[in-house]
Formats: sequence, structure tokens, C-alpha cells
Amino acid sequence: MAHFPGGLSVEPQRRTDLSTAGRIIYSAERLFLARSVQHVSVNEICSAAGALKGSFYHWFAAKDDVARSVIDDIEAGYVEMLDKYERAARGPVAKIRATAETVGESQAALARTFRRVIGCPLGTISSELAVVEPAVAAHASAAMGRWHARLVSHCRDAETVGLLVPGTDPDQLARLILATMQGMILLCRIDKFPVAGVTASMNRVLDASLVS
Repeated sequence: MAHFPGGLSVEPQRRTDLSTAGRIIYSAERLFLARSVQHVSVNEICSAAGALKGSFYHWFAAKDDVARSVIDDIEAGYVEMLDKYERAARGPVAKIRATAETVGESQAALARTFRRVIGCPLGTISSELAVVEPAVAAHASAAMGRWHARLVSHCRDAETVGLLVPGTDPDQLARLILATMQGMILLCRIDKFPVAGVTASMNRVLDASLVS
């Protein structure tokens, strides 16, 4: 089960259920989300995890390797939430709305843990490291791409059964829903809008493309 997002609320040194490597990943995830990958040092990760620096390098060749593990945990958390909402959904439109529900749940959980809106984790990591650590940025982008492909599939299914307004491009609709997500999270972060508005805005984009 992924740490992301709800499981991140516990302080690392209270996580006696984790191995040393697990505590390092968990600590790094909390620190990266609270600040950024670039602005967190290996020493800080080790201190938060209660691990020796030698233990860090026993499990990870560099901070980049931990960052990839953090990205994997974030993706796994999104997949768990998407699966949960999609299992309860009937039909492609309800499955599209599962993405909006997943974003709402994850952003609310992160805001409770960090006491502020921190942005879209995969998008933030991808853009932050695009130039300085392109391999890690590509790892985050690939995870985002798999989420996008899942949403595209549901949008195409909605088109196939005639639920979209004629002429609506399902691939473009999926991109627009995710772009709305990114933009609204950014507004919540900058202008202190409530995160509940993200889900509502994503659903409004979908509603505008549905047959009455």
C-alpha cells in the first residue's frame, strides 16, 4: 500500500513498521513534497529517517534513486485511489469523474499534512527537474503519462457510446481536464482558493462536453 497521500501524516521516526530503506523513502517523500527535490539534502533525509549516511548509500546510489522511488510511491497512491473510485463507478463518464475525485482526495489529504496546498506532485517534480535532472523528470512525466492514458481511454469510451457532444475530441478532452487540474491547483496554491474547487472545475469541463 502506498504512503501517498494519506499515509504521509505520521512523522518518519514514529514509523517503526518500516525498514531502513522504507524510512528513507518515506522521509524523502515528505521532505520533497514540503519543499522540493533540489532543496533537500541527503543529510536531511537521513536525519529525518533516523538513518546513518552509510545506510543511505547502502540502499541508494544517489538522491536521484530515492526520487524515483518517491515518484513510484506517488503514482501507486494515485492508482489506488483511481481504482477505488472507478470500482464504484458505472459507465465511462463516472470513471472520468473518478479522476476529479482522486485529485480532490489527494489534495485535501496533502493540505491536512502540510497545512497548505503544495501543488500537483508529479507535475511539480517533472517541471522542477526538467533541466537539472532530466532522467528523474522523465520518470515523473512517464507516471503522469500513464494517468493521462487511463483518462483518454475513458473519454474514448464515452465517445463510443455517444455520451460526448458531436465533434468533441476525446483525447483533447482528457488533456483539457488534466490542464484544468494543474491550473486550478496552482491557483489554490497562489491565491489560497479551497482545494474542493479543483474537483468542481474538472467536472465542469467534462459537463460542457456531455450530451444533454
